[in-house]
Amino acid sequence: MAVEYGRGSRLQFSFLPSSEGEARMTAVDTLSDSSEVVEMEDVPSQFQVQKHSWDGLRDIIHSSRKYSGMIVNKAPHDFQFVRKTEESSPHSHRLYYLGMPYGSRENSLLYSEIPKKVRKEALLLLSWKQMLDHFQATPHHGMYSREEELLRERKRLGVFGITSYDFHSESGLFLFQASNSLFHCRDGGKNGFMVSPMKPLEIKTQCSGPRMDPKICPADPAFFSFINNNDLWVANIETGEERRLTYCHKGLSNVLDDPKSAGVATFVIQEEFDRFTGYWWCPTAATEGSEDLKTLRILYEEVDESEVEIIHVPSPALEERKTDSYRYPRTGSKNPKITLKLAEFKTDSKGKIVCAQDKELVQPFAALFPTVEYIARAGWTRDGKFAWAMFLDRPQQRLQLVLLPPALFIPVPENEEQRAEFAKTVPENVQPFVIYEETTDVWINVHDIFYPFIQPEGEEEELCFIRANECKTGFCHLYRVTALLKPGSHDWGQPCVHTEDDFKCPIKEEVALTAGEWEVLARHGSKIWVNEATKLVYFQGTKDTPLEHHLYVVSYECPGEIVRLTSPGFSHSCSMSQNFDMFISHYSSVSTPPCVHIYKLSGSEDDPLHKQPKFWASMMEAASCPPDYVPPEIFHFRTQSDVELYGMVYKPHDVQPGKKHPTVLFVYGGPQVQLVNNSFKGIKYLRLNTLASLGYAVVVIDGRGSCQRGLKFEGALKNQMGQVEIEDQVEGLHYVAEKYGFIDLSRVAIHGWSYGGFLSLMGLICKPNVFKIAIAGAPVTVWMAYDTGYTERYMDVPENNQQGYEAGSVALHVEKLPNEPNRLLILHGFLDENVHFFHTNFLVSQLIRAGKPYQLQGDYSCTFTYSAQGGTNEQWQMNVGTSEDNGLFSCTIWRPQGKSYLFFTQFKAEVKGAKIEYAMAYSQAAAGAQSDIPLKQEEFEITDTAVSHREGKFRFELSKLVIVAKNPRDEL
Repeated sequence: MAVEYGRGSRLQFSFLPSSEGEARMTAVDTLSDSSEVVEMEDVPSQFQVQKHSWDGLRDIIHSSRKYSGMIVNKAPHDFQFVRKTEESSPHSHRLYYLGMPYGSRENSLLYSEIPKKVRKEALLLLSWKQMLDHFQATPHHGMYSREEELLRERKRLGVFGITSYDFHSESGLFLFQASNSLFHCRDGGKNGFMVSPMKPLEIKTQCSGPRMDPKICPADPAFFSFINNNDLWVANIETGEERRLTYCHKGLSNVLDDPKSAGVATFVIQEEFDRFTGYWWCPTAATEGSEDLKTLRILYEEVDESEVEIIHVPSPALEERKTDSYRYPRTGSKNPKITLKLAEFKTDSKGKIVCAQDKELVQPFAALFPTVEYIARAGWTRDGKFAWAMFLDRPQQRLQLVLLPPALFIPVPENEEQRAEFAKTVPENVQPFVIYEETTDVWINVHDIFYPFIQPEGEEEELCFIRANECKTGFCHLYRVTALLKPGSHDWGQPCVHTEDDFKCPIKEEVALTAGEWEVLARHGSKIWVNEATKLVYFQGTKDTPLEHHLYVVSYECPGEIVRLTSPGFSHSCSMSQNFDMFISHYSSVSTPPCVHIYKLSGSEDDPLHKQPKFWASMMEAASCPPDYVPPEIFHFRTQSDVELYGMVYKPHDVQPGKKHPTVLFVYGGPQVQLVNNSFKGIKYLRLNTLASLGYAVVVIDGRGSCQRGLKFEGALKNQMGQVEIEDQVEGLHYVAEKYGFIDLSRVAIHGWSYGGFLSLMGLICKPNVFKIAIAGAPVTVWMAYDTGYTERYMDVPENNQQGYEAGSVALHVEKLPNEPNRLLILHGFLDENVHFFHTNFLVSQLIRAGKPYQLQGDYSCTFTYSAQGGTNEQWQMNVGTSEDNGLFSCTIWRPQGKSYLFFTQFKAEVKGAKIEYAMAYSQAAAGAQSDIPLKQEEFEITDTAVSHREGKFRFELSKLVIVAKNPRDEL
């Protein structure tokens, strides 16, 4: 990230990407070789940022990072309560979770004991106990498989070690990925609870490649499943037997020739719909026929991506691959073909798999559900009678909740004649049931909240469930729904294309459990907890204020009063125990770092709705803030269009009366994100406080388009992304300037990443007189090049909204950018497989054609062997970054240990096989030394494997060095 100031300014602040993905700030004098910042022309009312040396700025950043490293990813998470039934035990529950123990740098499985009694006058801080004995979960040298790397990227994981686990409470079985393998251990269940750390057992395999997405069979924990090479497998933990259930993937390395997968969520489904699995176990086992045999079932999604475009992204491991290839559906292009299938297998009394069968729907998926484009969610009812799925159309304005009885699936036929024979075995009254439908003219925000009740005996023609719906009122609320399952008569042997309403069920009753201009939290993995014994549902929402998340409870039988269970003045993220007697809250405020506390619900059993939470124990107390941390101040204002907006401002730490400070407007501005709320900002956004400590004011505003303010508020972006957000940001900026008095409106930079990078560019295009500088990180510059799932949700397909696509694509409006230098800085990673470097490359080509100035900070690295005269070969590293001169690149070369010389080389590259036209290099002693030894300009020779100095002074040997120039795929 970089901030530059002013027309003709001599001050530039840059945040350059580091190897850890964080940011390091450096001060650069753009007009001299001095390492100190050059002050701007002195204006009495303008505050001048203090000069810092490079080392001084580096120390500031290191200090900031040191604090964030102390608390980031330290909070326990992914909780599982297990109730202890022994009356003699002093503990009521054993609590399992993932966490980072003191002194460790990776996540592990931990547990704590929750006591039955606590002393009122004392704070009980529960100890974190290791479940695993001397176990390293992170792969050697952090080398994850490519599948694991991509999943970590999609899940935005910043931690190492054990990042998820599956748990079977009855047997006490834990299953997890670690060190590029699978492991299991047991605690609780029939074997009792352990008292000392255990050694997890590795599950051996004959499979090549990683075993992804492992899950325990809920009906028989002896079995577990996983994905290997894009196919579904099952294995027995006790016997070691493995069985491949699907044969979609051929195992070819060429993406073009191997487009099918089974049980794997595609890129768009993971990235844009937050679904990271493609298969679901049936929770019950069928025992038809012989009691010695039982049938286990897995619903899975089969995907055919043969018509989806392939894109190529430079690989981080150049010694292994030139590029990585992906299926990437650009907006307006074809999505994958999808269907749901059933994998069934029978086991005998010894746990041996005696037969396995692959089943498909009685008629093709596209014939049964012709308008369905995405399978947003899927699963099973708790009694295993139905599989269910949430189907979404391509415009993402119609969602159907569908039940699929297992009898609707037939064995995969070898030909059409066999299909017809199998279809005759399906009873005429077996059909899909569309039990609920949501429609809107904006878009549907997909979420997980669906709770089907078990059908009572004698009421098999009804299904009652709780569902969150945002489309009915414009705010997400809970509803109790009863659908009537009245099957028709179908001749499944006759081919037929069905209509949208063929399987639609009448709604007997729909009761709103919550209401009002606030939201039940449903997105981003939010849950509800349903206590069927007391007829209560617990949920999280924003009933008190859109700035805070709280835990609430309401009766689903007689809805009315909604009771808040968490303390106001904080924002909470909660988890309930399985028997609803306790909950955990991870909470914080803008001024209070995160705490994790356990609360017990106490009160009359005759009035469970009004049970009060009582503090019981602490899992983690708030860390101390760094001495220079000043929390932001939250404000709100009403715009000229009569919309209330929220923002926050980081005041400059050395603010002086009458002085105007340079200001950074930090933006995101897009859907699905809320930046401004009453939670601690000293971790993820600590760099904003660092800017404030250096004398800058920092402003953050959630304008129209941000989330958790209702569908109308977020839907202001519909078909016009980039055309409404900047107005809200500018109004907020002027409000802050008038209210606080220290904002210098003549020195404002706009900065953000991803959608915020896009808005940073849009701000400089639309309001060049307001924003003197734009720092755009990984921006989308042309919406036609982004993916289907995201872009079409908000912008429709291009053919229906050509004007909106053109107006929102900043690369098509570069003529409106300023002509002055040092007003635009673009940052982008060459390896970005979401917002591809194509976006920045295309923008730069447009800037060059228009003659517009810019700076581009890229980052690319590889490892190579360096051979010096009279020396031995050593492994060094190279970072390649582009400069503003077209085709000019800078290479920084260093030893990984950082104890030897640095080489800096600039050269102009043309095409593969050409000589370097210009080269200049110098060596610099290790950090702290001041000697630069210039090397005279020499011509270098380029081959596929080396860069050689003509006089043999040094030689860079590498497998392939990919340099991005006019064409992202140009190679040297």
